[in-house]
Amino acid sequence: MKRRLACILVAITMVVALISGCKKNDGLKEITLNEVAHSIFYAPMYVAFEKDYFKEEGLKVNLVNGLGADKTMTAVLSGEAEIGFMGAEASIYVYNEGASDYVVNFAQLTQRAGNFLVSRDMNEDFKWENIKGKTVIGGRKGGMPQMVFEYILKKQGIDPTADLTIVQNIDFGLTSQAFAAGQGDYTIEFEPAATALEFDGAGKVVASLGVDSGKVPYTAFCAKKSYIEKNPDIIQGFTNAIQKGMEFVASHTPEEIADVIAPQFAETDKDTLIMITRRYYDQDTWKDNLIFEEESLTLLQDILDEAGELTARVPYEDIINRTFAEKANKK
Repeated sequence: MKRRLACILVAITMVVALISGCKKNDGLKEITLNEVAHSIFYAPMYVAFEKDYFKEEGLKVNLVNGLGADKTMTAVLSGEAEIGFMGAEASIYVYNEGASDYVVNFAQLTQRAGNFLVSRDMNEDFKWENIKGKTVIGGRKGGMPQMVFEYILKKQGIDPTADLTIVQNIDFGLTSQAFAAGQGDYTIEFEPAATALEFDGAGKVVASLGVDSGKVPYTAFCAKKSYIEKNPDIIQGFTNAIQKGMEFVASHTPEEIADVIAPQFAETDKDTLIMITRRYYDQDTWKDNLIFEEESLTLLQDILDEAGELTARVPYEDIINRTFAEKANKK
């Protein structure tokens, strides 16, 4: 019995060693990326996954959907994720709360809002003044979707607090279901939810917040300051891979982009995927490089200030590190 047990233990040890050896020999550094949402809006990132650009940079990236910037930021701060992908406003809030190991943005992906205004009236000839006196399912207070919406309303001479009712107590990801169930005259949705409402006959896309707001630094990649300092090779490799994804979408058609990212959206049929990709493509959603410019942060802080969410201006050099994006852009 003892001899048999000893043989079993030796066999287990050999298997464990073999497995460990396989993990070691693949040469890939494993990290977790927590994304604020899973949307075609972020196509260049999914191109990087599907074209193995991360693997080319020596990385194995595990993707997790955080379902909201607050949850994504919590994952980064707790060490649950090495890299976060969300609106840069979250890093401003963390910095202003006095965190010593705050979060730094090292690459900007999108330069326009990626959500759309959906009306319940399928025949509406929409003008922004139509929204007065109506109820809109909006976003979380202090989040980019909500603040950009308010920014547009103010540009249109509409008071967000007096001229309409904005519902903000519905969890991110559940707004389209609430709208389909009959709540609100309008809802603000990312894709593919906006198009799904159209296909279901529950609403009609009447405005693009990305077009009507103009260019804003909507989403960026970030990590804790300490992590960036200790792992510059990982951050650089990650940024290089995303830059390759950016270059792919800049040099290919919406049809070609949709074909590559299709495995990321298995529940979306090909024609719908192409249509949504074209919608983002045509409104110049993605930057051609990942550099988070100082004027972009200034604009973002102006939007936060107008929304009453900014307690103090944050220095550009503290929460933006453009070194990695600049190197990636020169490759």
